[in-house]
Amino acid sequence: MGKTLSIFKTDKRDFEGVLGSLEKDIMEVLWDKGEFSGREVFEQIKDSRDIALTTVLTVIERLVKKGLVKKEKGDSTYIYKPASSKEEFSKNISRDVFKRVMQMSSSDAVASFVDIVANVDPKELDRLSRLIEAKKKELHKGA
Repeated sequence: MGKTLSIFKTDKRDFEGVLGSLEKDIMEVLWDKGEFSGREVFEQIKDSRDIALTTVLTVIERLVKKGLVKKEKGDSTYIYKPASSKEEFSKNISRDVFKRVMQMSSSDAVASFVDIVANVDPKELDRLSRLIEAKKKELHKGA
């Protein structure tokens, strides 16, 4: 079999490859705590990395521009909170990635997806089958 091409950094956990390392750490803090000032986010991650407050604030602002973080004016500082839950973010990313892959070759994408599900969690194949049947019924009702 040929070499596997990876467009995402798959050697890391969670959302690396979609989010940069610092972006991921910031989002994890916000998902965990709900809302924080930029300084509070910095305080949460400064022990795990050699980083400046200004760098954290810059990356938070980039996340705001990307629409991943909401910014609100607090009493004396801005308050940042995630624009969506971690689960919603994950669902949106996976939907977007899968949609793009399906546009290239839907039959190959579906076959690969089924193979991956079978390798990762074979029990999910039953759930997938039920979802497919439910969607078929839903589509037939609308036709």
